[in-house]
Amino acid sequence: FSRREQPIFSTRAHVFQIDPATKRNWIPASKHALTVSYFYDATRNVYRIISVGGTKAIINSTITPNMTFTKTSQKFGQWADSRANTVYGLGFASEQHLSQFAEKFQEVKEAARLAREKSQDKTELTNPALNIASHQVLPSPIISSNGPGEDKLFRSQSADVEITTEKERLKKMLSEGSVSEVQWEAEFFSLQDNNNKLVAALHEANANVDQWKKQLAAYQEETETLRQRVAELESQGAHDSSSENNKEELSQTLEELELLIKAKDEEIQMLKSQKCGRWETEGEREETLQKLQELEARNAELERRLHLAEQTLAETLAEREKIQNEVTKVAEIMDVKIFELSEIRQGLAKLVES
Repeated sequence: FSRREQPIFSTRAHVFQIDPATKRNWIPASKHALTVSYFYDATRNVYRIISVGGTKAIINSTITPNMTFTKTSQKFGQWADSRANTVYGLGFASEQHLSQFAEKFQEVKEAARLAREKSQDKTELTNPALNIASHQVLPSPIISSNGPGEDKLFRSQSADVEITTEKERLKKMLSEGSVSEVQWEAEFFSLQDNNNKLVAALHEANANVDQWKKQLAAYQEETETLRQRVAELESQGAHDSSSENNKEELSQTLEELELLIKAKDEEIQMLKSQKCGRWETEGEREETLQKLQELEARNAELERRLHLAEQTLAETLAEREKIQNEVTKVAEIMDVKIFELSEIRQGLAKLVES
């Protein structure tokens, strides 16, 4: 395990190992969830699952094509590692995390299979002894350079021994690893990941604080404006109380005008009905006509005043209803702003405490 090995996927899970005695019960590897990561060594084309807990490597499993990851429940999965002679189990916080880990396991397993096939193809192409052995061609004897008295060696046997030794050496290199290096590098990756998360969270918190301050200032300014508006509406409401008295006076005047118009209409009708029989002289007729015209003009004036009074009353009622609607709307807006201000203050208080 070295710096050429890079993480390709990380998640958080509770790590378990099978009980070596019973092979049935699970033993928790730590009290808390750990970072479990897939690592890829591009030089050796090797994939491994690494997890570090405390001062030791909890998981150090090399993925091979014959491994299988099994989902035993909605949030738990396991796989067997014959090299480590154990079975690993992972408990996830959600089914989605389990599915992501399982999909990545399948991808890595397929990549390991392709890497093995590619490695075997290269070995067959670069080592002629394997081609001779695969076609079952009898080996040709080679005379030692020390002279004819030395034993004869066969090319195929030498190649087989060399390949076997190389495979054993590679297996030993892959299976063995420095636990301290695994520990420190995995821990470094975990700390770097946590540091990046903390820096991002700090930047986000600072941005949120600035935004909340600006929003708080805007809300305070808007609240002050609303308070001034409420004061104006309250003063208008006080004015409306006087308008209420004016309305009552207008209503009373309106009733009086209606009665007066009615009386004058009756008087006009009576005069019209009596004018034919009671005009004895031309002077009386002219006087009666003048009086009739005066009554009609006064009647028109009274009707005009009545119309103006009705119009003024309707406008006063409409203005009062409009003011009441504005007061209600402003009160609702103030309630919402006060609630938002309390939420922002609580958020700022929590942020200061953290």
